[in-house]
Amino acid sequence: MAKYKKFLGLGIAGNFALHLDQAGEAEDFKDVITADEAAPKGMFPFFLPKVQNPVNKAELHAKEILSTYPLGADNIKLPKDDVKVQAEPEVALICDLEYTMGRLSNIKPKYFGAYNDCSIRVEGAEKISDKKNWGHESKGFSNTIFPVKTFLETSNMDNYSICSFLRRDGEIHAYGEDVELTGYSYFHEKLIDWMINQINTQEDFGPLEPIFEYIQACDYPKEAIISIGATRYTEYGEKTFLEIGDEMIVIVYDRTKVSSDDVLKAVKSSHYDHENMSVLAQKIIHHE
Repeated sequence: MAKYKKFLGLGIAGNFALHLDQAGEAEDFKDVITADEAAPKGMFPFFLPKVQNPVNKAELHAKEILSTYPLGADNIKLPKDDVKVQAEPEVALICDLEYTMGRLSNIKPKYFGAYNDCSIRVEGAEKISDKKNWGHESKGFSNTIFPVKTFLETSNMDNYSICSFLRRDGEIHAYGEDVELTGYSYFHEKLIDWMINQINTQEDFGPLEPIFEYIQACDYPKEAIISIGATRYTEYGEKTFLEIGDEMIVIVYDRTKVSSDDVLKAVKSSHYDHENMSVLAQKIIHHE
């Protein structure tokens, strides 16, 4: 998982209908106006890679914690503070970033996989990112990722669905709804165009931060992990927060090759079809 330590880490808020309401975060975005009602609300940083002897001297206003590498594939370490933590099942893209004349000009998705945008649930947080990175292993990304063959009007990703489960005291509970990736509000080229514009223009406003200023301060990273939005919870997932001893499982699977019943059987046995499933299974442990 250390291979992404030079990658910019970004996430998207509000790219799946009703998730923000379920997460109790809709109020945070009440003053954020979008051109399209279905559009995501904005983007946030979860990891800003440090650069050695930076050429660009732009001042970085982001909080220092965002330079702590948060990704893990095996564990989620709960914060030291006594706060509620909720898993956020989603898909992440490994992307190349291209710049022209000092602005972001293209985002090219290369791989995708299961991701857990684990989040602290606190009211009154100044920025979205305040809930997203509290230290090492506060996020999750599967070791099994699949290539993105194309991401235009159609994609090989269209064949995939995402689901998630919580194993607690030996019992399996559906945590997020089982949904097709095409259920994202913005997907394909529409999502790429939106992200490029959002990154270039997003300002320091409300819960949002000036992403492009951060990119400048990180000396224009050429690669990024971008999580494209959390999916909806089941009734159980919406009300259940993570506890020590739990196992959180997020699976992105090719539904043309395996069924949802196959996925559930795999979760129960902890034996997964890695050719057709990107699996992220994380134990919930104490913070060091």
